[in-house]
Amino acid sequence: MNFLLKLFLIGLSITALGIYSVQHGFLDVTDVTNRLFPLGKRYLQHRVFPKQSKNRSSCSCDGFSILAQNVQEGEQEDLQRRRLEEYQKYQLRMGTKMDPLILSQANSPLQYPTHGFEVPPLKKRVIPGLALHAQRQLYKVSLSVKSGVLSVEDVLDGQQVDGQGQSELNISSSSLTQLNDLLSRVTYTSSIYRVKTKDLVHFSFEDYEAIFPIVIKRPSVPVLYDPGTDINSQVTITTKTFLRYEELNVLINSIRQLYPNIKIIVADDSLTPEKVTGNNVEHYIMPPAQGWFAGRNLAVSQVTTKYFLWVDDDYIFNNNTRIESFVEIMEKVPELDVVGGAVGKNQFFFRLQYEEGEEEEGGCLRRFHRKSHQSVPGFKGCFFVDGVVNYFLARTDAVRRVGFDPFLKRVAHTEFFLDGLGDLLIASCKGLSVGHQKKRKQSKYRQFRFPGRNDGKMKLAHHYFKNYLKCIKY
Repeated sequence: MNFLLKLFLIGLSITALGIYSVQHGFLDVTDVTNRLFPLGKRYLQHRVFPKQSKNRSSCSCDGFSILAQNVQEGEQEDLQRRRLEEYQKYQLRMGTKMDPLILSQANSPLQYPTHGFEVPPLKKRVIPGLALHAQRQLYKVSLSVKSGVLSVEDVLDGQQVDGQGQSELNISSSSLTQLNDLLSRVTYTSSIYRVKTKDLVHFSFEDYEAIFPIVIKRPSVPVLYDPGTDINSQVTITTKTFLRYEELNVLINSIRQLYPNIKIIVADDSLTPEKVTGNNVEHYIMPPAQGWFAGRNLAVSQVTTKYFLWVDDDYIFNNNTRIESFVEIMEKVPELDVVGGAVGKNQFFFRLQYEEGEEEEGGCLRRFHRKSHQSVPGFKGCFFVDGVVNYFLARTDAVRRVGFDPFLKRVAHTEFFLDGLGDLLIASCKGLSVGHQKKRKQSKYRQFRFPGRNDGKMKLAHHYFKNYLKCIKY
């Protein structure tokens, strides 16, 4: 068999094996190449580089707001120290520090679960898929872990297993069949209690080593919402009001023209609360002037349906306002957490660009107006984005996990989507609109609505610590 033909057959064999491996969760390339080439004639063999670390460099802040400049004088040094300490604890808690990069050796005779496996804390599980594929007179393999112990179940007299119930396990045999039988009964027992953490298994034979992960995770109990039979049992309409009862009543009346029975939740932090009445309207009074995000938290906390539709108190429903269209998209793309529409002709959406930057300095964040990631498959006019207008349908449990920062009272929109970056899957869709009422003069409302310079500085200083940002550009 000539060299080119051998390479062609290797390609076919590895392709077939790759499909099998994906389906069964383990990989063994050596068995294929050993059949094509005698030992010692491995044209594809190369060395492995088992450990690499993540390299973080400083991000550029040209044209950005430098957040540290908004921290009060005399507090910067102490706040910088606390900020770094909290960030390091956050990385530990969330498991965001990169593990060493694991690369497989070419032609390795070791078979193992390439994607690892999962085990509850303090519980035992058989490690699936362990095997050796080689021809030797004597076989010896080793396994080691850090956060648990290894054992072989039902070991018989004369079988050579050293390190039972310890973090390092050695198995020897002159029979490959017997060795693989022992490997099929190797168990891992987690020895530490954490809700979610991980361990690495080092599996070696001669000069070959495989490393694969174990996820130690407490199983989660599902939290489900009964969608019922109609839109009233699927969606709750939520809003926050402040000194705008005339607009609020117009909104409620417009909703009732299209959805007579749907629940409406109103969070109200007006200075002098007025009574809000109507069928299936829940009116929650807050302490005065608590702010935009505190009101959102209160409203969403009272939702008992799978979804909620967020609207501002000065919107007005019209014939283009169809909540069912939102729900249809969310149900057909269950990974989605938020779907935004348009207010009038304003389909506001944006994409966020975040760079982590150096650990000592923090990251850089930039918002790109009307930029998306890609289209949502199957839905013309829908695009994946990072933030949408204040008219959106959201998955209740997903938004509760992120929450709305009550520190932000008046300057607060992008900030929710910033906190949800990497956790929420968001789309903006054409054809989903709500009307906006005509603005009327409200001098008292405007005093609270539009922040002064100090509010803006406080918000930027807040991002500096909370989001570990060095700079930001909207």
